[in-house]
Amino acid sequence: MTTLLLRLAGPLQAWGSAARFARRGTENAPTKSGVLGLLAAAQGRPRNADLTDLAALRFGVRIDQPGSRLRDFQTAHHGDTDKAMPVSARFYLADAVFVAGVEGDSTLLQDLHEALAAPYFLPYLGRRSCPPSRPVHMGPPLDAPLEDALRDAPWQASAWYVRQLERTARRQGNPAGSGHQTLDVLTDCPPSQTPHLSQRDTPVSFDPRHRRYALRGIHTDSIPAPAAAPPQGPHDPTSVLAPVHPPRQGDASRSLPETS
Repeated sequence: MTTLLLRLAGPLQAWGSAARFARRGTENAPTKSGVLGLLAAAQGRPRNADLTDLAALRFGVRIDQPGSRLRDFQTAHHGDTDKAMPVSARFYLADAVFVAGVEGDSTLLQDLHEALAAPYFLPYLGRRSCPPSRPVHMGPPLDAPLEDALRDAPWQASAWYVRQLERTARRQGNPAGSGHQTLDVLTDCPPSQTPHLSQRDTPVSFDPRHRRYALRGIHTDSIPAPAAAPPQGPHDPTSVLAPVHPPRQGDASRSLPETS
């Protein structure tokens, strides 16, 4: 099997699988709809594009740095009437880092790899206010199953976070430091197995007139943390954007919808 990996790191992320009126939450890890939306945006697909090929990809995510939950109150005014809208509570993950992977057809994954290297739309981590602080692109597709690719990819946690784990381990009398750290992994559950949990985040349509999502079974696991990746310098997410050109036919908007 072939797997494409993505690095999802930023000051703020928001991966909502459900919205309740003025309350917009976030899951503890990236959703399948959010990551596939990022990939579709990189390819320049319009909101009403067919998502069958992307939805068929097997999805997984490794939690390299869980981050902390943050709540923000937001106000807005109607664009036409200037009437004040209800105050909304929006939740984010601060200082989180994930490695996400999609497994499937090698030709499609190669196209997605090329799109991530020069995306059509600006990539963001769930909401437009959440740009990535490190490159999403992690290299070409790997000739490996999803679980193996997620297990072997270098640990993407921030250097300060690794040092924090080492200090905590020393205080607890563990000289191995972060060497005993484990990482949670969430993957699409095979049809032959019973899922550990479920989530309605498989995109059927991103059309703003009728967004639809299907239920997905999820298998959870825990793996030892691999060797840490070398530190990286500052990243400008706009530096990888493809040159501006006219919108594609049927492209009603220059961006795909937010996850929540």
